[in-house]
Amino acid sequence: MKQLKLTGFVIFLFFLTESLTLSTKPQDVDDVSITQKFIEENVGYITIIIFAQYIQEASFEEVEMLVKTMTEYRDKCLADMTLPECSKLANDVLLENICALEGLPQKHNFSHCCSKVDLEKKLCFFHHKKADVGFLPPLPTLDPEEKCQTYKNNRESFLNNYIYEVSRRNPFVFAPTLLTVAARFEEMTKTCCEEQDKANCFRTKAEPVIQYLKASSSFQKNVCGALIKFGLQVLESINVAILSQKFPKIEFKELTSLLEDVSAKYDGCCEGDAVQCIRGRSKVMSHICLKQDSISSKIQECCEKKIPERGECIISSNKDDRPKDLSLREAKFTESENVCEERDANQTSFMAEFLYEYSRRHPELSTPELLRIAGVYEDLLKECCHTENPPDCYRHAEHRFNETTEKSLKIVQRECERSQNLGKEDLKYYYLIKLTKIAPQLSTEELTFLGKEMVTALTTCCTLSEEFACVDNLMDLVLGELCGINENRNINPDVDHCCKTNFAFRRSCFEGLEADKAYVPPSTFQGLFTFHTDLCQAHKEELQRKKDRAPKWQSNARLLEKYKVKPTKGCGEKRNTDLTCFLSILWWILLSEKNTMKRFFCNLYLKSCYCSKQ
Repeated sequence: MKQLKLTGFVIFLFFLTESLTLSTKPQDVDDVSITQKFIEENVGYITIIIFAQYIQEASFEEVEMLVKTMTEYRDKCLADMTLPECSKLANDVLLENICALEGLPQKHNFSHCCSKVDLEKKLCFFHHKKADVGFLPPLPTLDPEEKCQTYKNNRESFLNNYIYEVSRRNPFVFAPTLLTVAARFEEMTKTCCEEQDKANCFRTKAEPVIQYLKASSSFQKNVCGALIKFGLQVLESINVAILSQKFPKIEFKELTSLLEDVSAKYDGCCEGDAVQCIRGRSKVMSHICLKQDSISSKIQECCEKKIPERGECIISSNKDDRPKDLSLREAKFTESENVCEERDANQTSFMAEFLYEYSRRHPELSTPELLRIAGVYEDLLKECCHTENPPDCYRHAEHRFNETTEKSLKIVQRECERSQNLGKEDLKYYYLIKLTKIAPQLSTEELTFLGKEMVTALTTCCTLSEEFACVDNLMDLVLGELCGINENRNINPDVDHCCKTNFAFRRSCFEGLEADKAYVPPSTFQGLFTFHTDLCQAHKEELQRKKDRAPKWQSNARLLEKYKVKPTKGCGEKRNTDLTCFLSILWWILLSEKNTMKRFFCNLYLKSCYCSKQ
């Protein structure tokens, strides 16, 4: 249940951290000064986050050089804000200093970005980010005793290094989230270093921090991808759905005002402007707390907290209670005679109000499903408003909405049934093979990660009362990971079509995909498998023992790489020694697995007469 709650928090988190420069509305003066002080005190951490996310290859020593430069810049401007350089935007100053580090642009291949200016420069650095961090070395690990001693000896360097390692491995996570992770990491370190069993303490307390980071990363990449590929209108629709479910008693006029603030500088966090993110998050929180009487009854205690803690408290607060006088349906959208006229007067506002009214009445639905309903309604009005009797046409809209939800519900039910029938292990292989069929161009690491995330979504959600919304939200996040954040990410025509055609309906699009028939696989098995000389002669018990000792990731990698390669010889031809050996090993593995596992390998993987005869 905690995992589900975290997912809900993260869905709301994007709104709180994405949108974030609100210069058009008044804000409490104390909030502004406290936020500014927070930024000044954390210049080092913010610099590390921006640099490590933009230039992931940079060494910690190179990052420390920039931290020193930016700290000196801060001190100089605090002493005299009238200096010309102190009037620049913080992110612009930081990028200038990155480019000024001698030899660094050439060393890490971003000198072309340094020759650009303003927005083009920022976008160039953004596109330099790499989602696949397989090129980085393994994350350094320290013995618990050594970790505690390092923290005790030099707290600042210890935390700087942690933020550096986490930031460059999560290049699209928003700065406020990374600062929260760093704060929780230090709190964990302080606690565990006082414990006798330090290792167990770190292991136990690290898990929720890791889950928070993963969930935040997945959602932020998903929605930033929607913004970059589909534009501001889709982003605003997402925010309308999320806010209307979170705060069902908010009036539409107040929601519109809040959305104006949210979208004022919408691209800041998605492009990595850490200072803008932090300032904007504080301003959004101030807006919510200043109007809390008309927004939510659940956040009073949160709004009494200090700014850094206040945001996390509001994120983790429960959805507000549905107003008692809220009808089950809003008649103006299906029963009014003037629907078409109202739509034509201001289509954007009209559709936003429909989504607001529908979302606040349906807390049980997922965000993607609410967007689907809005899409169905918009298409229905396009059709009805050109008929002789529009009211008679759109009067049956609720039936269309129910049909849409029923289709989505059946997909979720089918997936949960599959999860229960196969079990976690076989379900993992099912999705590994399914993903490999539709997107064989992806790396083994990406396929394994996506398959694991799909299994996690189902095993987390399928026993909960909120099953539908939970599964649909989390599976949509996995598709967001698959589609990626950049508009220039291309996998294959079918997958790209699903990723870029319709954000709300991409899940049903993926449901209909079959194997990529145009994929040209490697023509050889060479190098994919290495076996000990005695392995094929081993007894069944010995094979099982060696199989159990092999790392699971290695088995997955071999499965996926092997599946990508089409057999080059017919069933009657002589196979080479490696392949014969592999088949022998595979058969012993199949004997020890469930029948479903055997069927997956035979029908979907080997596709050879060897399997067909078994």
